[in-house]
Amino acid sequence: MSLWSQFRKPVKPVEPGAHLRLGRNGEDAARSELERLGMKILCANYRHGRGEIDLIARDGEVLAFVEVKSRSSESWVRPAQAVGRPKQRKLSDTALAYLNELGRPQVAFRFDIVEVLFAGAEVREVRHIPNAFPLAEGRMYR
Repeated sequence: MSLWSQFRKPVKPVEPGAHLRLGRNGEDAARSELERLGMKILCANYRHGRGEIDLIARDGEVLAFVEVKSRSSESWVRPAQAVGRPKQRKLSDTALAYLNELGRPQVAFRFDIVEVLFAGAEVREVRHIPNAFPLAEGRMYR
């Protein structure tokens, strides 16, 4: 078993309701963009407690925990701005739970955001923001 095979988790198919389709389509667009950039998707929609990580990917020797933000308009703020400190704490805690579940491997990791902008039902733009924020204050991984 390779080092990276331990990170792979089964992708659970989810049938979203109408109100979740934009998010699901955004995750699909984000996945395609990350793969186009050479990243390997290891897990989608990892859940632990009340937290969820949209995508977990390998970028070379780095593990990327990816939050996808989809919007049909950015007239107010960029989608990434919706990932404030409370969301960063939840993502950090969920990422640490994922790593704990794997036996605390010694691996570099980061938190990315992918913004997906729609024009109607069509993807207008996908923006990948690597290393968008650090592990939340007060959290550690050794």
